[in-house]
Amino acid sequence: MHQIEPFYLWRDIYSSDQDPNALNYGLEYSEFHYTNRVYNYLLHPQWDNFGSDTLFYKLLYADYEQEFCIIELIGEWNDAINNDIMLLKAELIDHLIDLGIQNFAIIAENVLNFHAVSDDYYQEWKEDIEGGIYIINALPQVIDEMDDYRLKHYLTYGGRLNEIEWRSIKPDNLLELLETKYLDLE
Repeated sequence: MHQIEPFYLWRDIYSSDQDPNALNYGLEYSEFHYTNRVYNYLLHPQWDNFGSDTLFYKLLYADYEQEFCIIELIGEWNDAINNDIMLLKAELIDHLIDLGIQNFAIIAENVLNFHAVSDDYYQEWKEDIEGGIYIINALPQVIDEMDDYRLKHYLTYGGRLNEIEWRSIKPDNLLELLETKYLDLE
């Protein structure tokens, strides 16, 4: 896992460490000093921590005028033991909502496992925004667990959202794609 970097080809468009609204504003990253880990696996030092022991993020893009952000996740999303959704919502999502973000694209291809307990925080997240929460490229076992907790009421995931080649398009085009082509999934 230490070789998996957050997506970096949009850094010429947006870099969260240069955004005064981002939680990691001004943070200087090491390329050699590994401090974050998921269980016994070190993570690349470019990933950011929101308080979870097993789930890390990178804010890849935020457009406050378009009210849209893209967050890439890595690790294990574990609400059962770590209450990751509570931490994610309280530490990152609420902050972004306070800044006007209404649409969230969550890149989940590096979320290896997902363990839910209830849908309360997902429901709260959905009620707090007017836009959508799109989970992109989630692994089958993650989708199965989300289905078991009926999170489709609050999150849009699976189906065509697992076919998006998001790295090949610009971030503002991803919002347009989600709003037009995938709107009927909600």
